[in-house]
Amino acid sequence: MPKVAKKRAAAQAMVDRTRKYTLQEACALVKQAASAKFDETVDIAVRLGVNPRHADQMVRGAVVMPAGTGQSVRVLVFAKGEKAKEAEAAGADFVGEADLVNKIQEGFMDFDRVIATPDMMGLVGKLGRILGPRGLMPNPKVGTVTVDVKTAVSEAKAGKVEYRVEKAGIVHARIGKVSFKEDALAKNAEALIQALIRAKPSTAKGIYLRSITLSSTMGPGVRIDPVHLSDKGEEG
Repeated sequence: MPKVAKKRAAAQAMVDRTRKYTLQEACALVKQAASAKFDETVDIAVRLGVNPRHADQMVRGAVVMPAGTGQSVRVLVFAKGEKAKEAEAAGADFVGEADLVNKIQEGFMDFDRVIATPDMMGLVGKLGRILGPRGLMPNPKVGTVTVDVKTAVSEAKAGKVEYRVEKAGIVHARIGKVSFKEDALAKNAEALIQALIRAKPSTAKGIYLRSITLSSTMGPGVRIDPVHLSDKGEEG
């Protein structure tokens, strides 16, 4: 058996597929089971009891990870005048107006987050077909269309993560790196889960947190018991 395959088999053997772990146990297992030579990303997948095909059951938002994500985020801001200066002072990588629109239309995509002031959305709307499919279109629901560009840029740089439920009712998000301490991973995971609980649609019936799985880039999935992470009585 090749060396890589042996490592993966050993990692798989560490995880009891029939068991649901606590969040702390899962974070420890994910770290132990990571076998790649690089610093693997740790992801969380939360299956919700919602039907995203109904507009009133769409779960979407953003949360700042308490321990950051371990990723360097390149932020592009559409703003002018004083707001442009605020964005630059806050650490934005690219700031502009029509010049940036033209640049993106010509193929420039060297950024990870797009923020815009409300008065710029008429211009930014031209980029809907380019930014939309990549999940980069500014949206007031996740705080990327705002007059407070200073805070938006600072939060993006600090590890603000956007989430959106997919067609299958699952939310995927990055919560850090394998090199993070267990407590840091746990705090990030709990921050996202509590944000999802707060975003629970009033029309969602039955169990809301259906399943939670933690995994590293190359590692096995570790199932988490969602009951102890729910609001008191939420599962009842």
